[in-house]
Amino acid sequence: MRSNRMVLLVEDDKIDAMTVKRAFSDLSILNPIEVVGNGEEALSYLKKPGNKKPSIILLDLNMPRMNGIEFLKVVKQEEKLKKIPVVVLTTSRADQDKDESFDLGAAGYMVKPVDYNKFVDIVKTIYKYWTFSELPGETK
Repeated sequence: MRSNRMVLLVEDDKIDAMTVKRAFSDLSILNPIEVVGNGEEALSYLKKPGNKKPSIILLDLNMPRMNGIEFLKVVKQEEKLKKIPVVVLTTSRADQDKDESFDLGAAGYMVKPVDYNKFVDIVKTIYKYWTFSELPGETK
């Protein structure tokens, strides 16, 4: 993630959202983070003219109204949105959730650890991977 590219965090838990922001700050990651509370809000954000498209979407699975799996089903069918990488960041260790996420086009699946230092390591791993990844429609 180059520092000028926005990250969309789809997370209904305010503490988890603050933890992601704190990890970004602790790692000196300068990418702006836009937080939305569920899949419906994420789709509204992504489809609204004038909103910056994110370089990556960090997606929780367990959310009200439209959960992460439902969001993936929709976003990966949308021509203008399907190439945005989505990394699932969830508490679910269920094989069914992992399998379905990858079947629907998730680029990664990370389980949120309780330990903050381990969480920071996960965010660092995601950051390093997407920093070096070539993203669709992007030139270096």
